[in-house]
Amino acid sequence: MNEEGIEKAVSPSQFYRLCGICDMKIAPLQQHKALKNENYQMIVIISGKGRLLLGKSGYPLERGKCFIAEPGLTIASEAGDQGLEWYKLTFEVLHIGNLRSPSEELQSPAVFPCIGEVECGPFSHWLEWVEGLYHHYQSETNDELGLLDQHIRFQELLRHIFKHNLSDSLVANSRQAVEATIEQLHYNYGDLWTVDRMAAAANIGRWQYTRLFKEITGEVPLQYLSGIRINQAKHLLQATDDRLYDIAQNIGFGNEYYFNRRFKQTVGLSPGQYRRHYREEIRVFAPFLEDFLLALGIMPALQVSFSKWGTQSYLGLDHIPAVVLTNEPQAPLACKLDFIMVEYGFPAKWNCDLFEKKVPQYIMPDLGESWQETLRTVADLIGIGSSTKVTEVIDHYERKADLARKKLYAIRHQTVAFLRISSEAIILYAGPDKGYTGPILYKDLELTPHPLVEQVTSGVRRAELTPELLAQLDADHLFVTFEVSEQAKKELCMTSIWQSLPAVVHNRVYEVDYLSWMNYGILSHGKKIDDVLRVLA
Repeated sequence: MNEEGIEKAVSPSQFYRLCGICDMKIAPLQQHKALKNENYQMIVIISGKGRLLLGKSGYPLERGKCFIAEPGLTIASEAGDQGLEWYKLTFEVLHIGNLRSPSEELQSPAVFPCIGEVECGPFSHWLEWVEGLYHHYQSETNDELGLLDQHIRFQELLRHIFKHNLSDSLVANSRQAVEATIEQLHYNYGDLWTVDRMAAAANIGRWQYTRLFKEITGEVPLQYLSGIRINQAKHLLQATDDRLYDIAQNIGFGNEYYFNRRFKQTVGLSPGQYRRHYREEIRVFAPFLEDFLLALGIMPALQVSFSKWGTQSYLGLDHIPAVVLTNEPQAPLACKLDFIMVEYGFPAKWNCDLFEKKVPQYIMPDLGESWQETLRTVADLIGIGSSTKVTEVIDHYERKADLARKKLYAIRHQTVAFLRISSEAIILYAGPDKGYTGPILYKDLELTPHPLVEQVTSGVRRAELTPELLAQLDADHLFVTFEVSEQAKKELCMTSIWQSLPAVVHNRVYEVDYLSWMNYGILSHGKKIDDVLRVLA
């Protein structure tokens, strides 16, 4: 009672009840099937490594990690090569307080304030609490004092979580507010948006909004909005006969001139050229990108030829005229083209006066290992765009890689390396994330890179090997491509260092085609898989 004799209202709060706790184990490289949890679930990793999937979000697992999963979420886990063990605590959250009616209870379910990965350090102290709870729960003590002790232990555990994570929860709420405004941009892209308006909609400051926005999307707000508008413009150019002025107004650009400029800056073509590529058959020259054209079912009007190696024979374009790559003056070509598409850095290598200046030219950004993104960009520029063709091509490759991976399973622990040998150097190519070969050999096929691969190519696509380093390359299998004469190749193969390599001793050195292995194209990647299967499966 207060001084006036009126009872003071108690604000609704929440009650946390432990429903169960168990010790979970998975054998090495095994999976725990995806299940939907009915209550809240706390996962505490006590040994091993692996991966956890909470709904659509994935997390790496190791000792000391802790996660809270909300009811209704699908949970799956996979163990690494050391297995995985964790404690699983299930609990429910209930409202208490004399102001909540049964109807309000149904309309506003209790929510646990910390979801996802949570901080639980110091872990040794945390683990004592969890293990104490586990052993007490497994005992047969079920008297009132024992149950109260168990309840107190669990509340202490949750208090520790709140103390270390509630500030992080506030950040998560701000992040959700930013994500909600991003969703609004996708539906209301034609509105007059400013960063201040977006921040106000999220109810946070402009600086914090911009920072969270970039964390989520990788772009600042107005740049991201421009991308949404350009994508919508593409759709309208493909599907309608609307005037450019009307499209500009519809998607939120102030005038046609600004729309044209932004579209060409972003896409590489003017809106009119982009529309024509979707409505007319065009003649394309795409040096070093012919692989992607063929994968999409498009025959190039010309192909590139290297003065040293000739054309890319693995593509089978013998009937297509070739342009020799040289810096020397050449007479302009008589072939009429509608579009030229070149790889990043390519213009410095060739004589740009071979074609009429008016032919639209697009320089592909340096997408490198992201061949899927290159494929989508090529498809969009030549008028294939959002058709199912791109998906079919990617799916076909992934099925091929999956089948090959299964065939190579028995030798997956044998070590592999790829060398490019020229008259100047012996080059070792990188691991699973970089270079022409690493993502195929070590990621798609899951072969094991020799330790020297990660040691000398960390952060780069390739590294030159000194004689001392070459002598350390005791890989079980070596794939090699040569850029030297037959005589120079014989001389190298007769050196004592080369002869001492285990792969050489056991006749496990495989020479492969230079142009198909030194290429990011999807067809070249398929050729790499074929070459590997031919010698290892």
